[in-house]
Amino acid sequence: MDSAPSNPMADVLPLVRENLARWPAAAGGTPVLINLSENHTFRVDGDGGVRHVLRLNRPHYQSRGAIGSELAWLEAITDDTDIPVPRPIPGADGDIVQEVAPDRYAALFAFEPGVEPQPDADLAPLFATLGRYAATLHNHVATWTQPEKFVRPIWDAAGILDPAGPWGDWRAAPHVEGETLETLSTLDSALRADLRAYGTDIDRFGLIHADMRLANLLIDGDQTILLDFDDCGHGWFLYDLAASLSFIETSPQVPALIRAWLGAYLEVRPLRAEDLRMIDAMILLRRMALLAWIGSHGETDLAQSHADRFALDTAALARKYLAR
Repeated sequence: MDSAPSNPMADVLPLVRENLARWPAAAGGTPVLINLSENHTFRVDGDGGVRHVLRLNRPHYQSRGAIGSELAWLEAITDDTDIPVPRPIPGADGDIVQEVAPDRYAALFAFEPGVEPQPDADLAPLFATLGRYAATLHNHVATWTQPEKFVRPIWDAAGILDPAGPWGDWRAAPHVEGETLETLSTLDSALRADLRAYGTDIDRFGLIHADMRLANLLIDGDQTILLDFDDCGHGWFLYDLAASLSFIETSPQVPALIRAWLGAYLEVRPLRAEDLRMIDAMILLRRMALLAWIGSHGETDLAQSHADRFALDTAALARKYLAR
């Protein structure tokens, strides 16, 4: 990680240490950085082997109200469904969102055991679980009464493809030039038109997890824990399928994974033929979102590991989509 002073994701360990006392459950613990992606995520090791997870949000990404809205949905999912998700822990003042520095927010969660699934494993059974989870969540939001002042991002075509989108501008990503830029510009226009025609009726568009990828799962025996609702927002329900395929879209497993996801989803919630026809569009929309993210998060290991090929492979997928 680049630790230059100009880097907004520079070392924040002292800030975390100074603020652990805000949570009596974590006070005096030892923070250990376990992930840097959109946010800094720390494991906090306490006395007697007690552990928690502290998430320090990226500055200027989500507002305090937006983070509070995310955590309110997490609490509702815990109360209303059987999906295992992290439980947020309030601070000493009762708030689940703590401002630890100007425009810098943190939240503490119960520690969840398990291991991250790997792309080279047989993922079909896992994708059946994800299909059931997604359908359960989509049913949940149809009946859940959101708190007042509920604020989350909108992951529509403009929110993902516009240059000022929350994840950045896909045009600024590595190797988006020449023929690749031409192809992706054509794809951008085609996706906007196809998604406009599909529409945002309530049977296909609503509150979604939006980032149900392998890195946001923990496998503990026969239980799959769904993590990281930081990007939850309003989007197409089938975008959750596309997000599950993040960074593995070119794997030969993909057709089987889609079948497994859909089979389980349809046992819980119906889909129409016009929904199924949009799966490829959702996968390409997600690729464009990830491309933008790689361009705007170059300091992370994840972005660096995909920078060389991601634009080229996205253009190859785009050509197949445009040749339909």
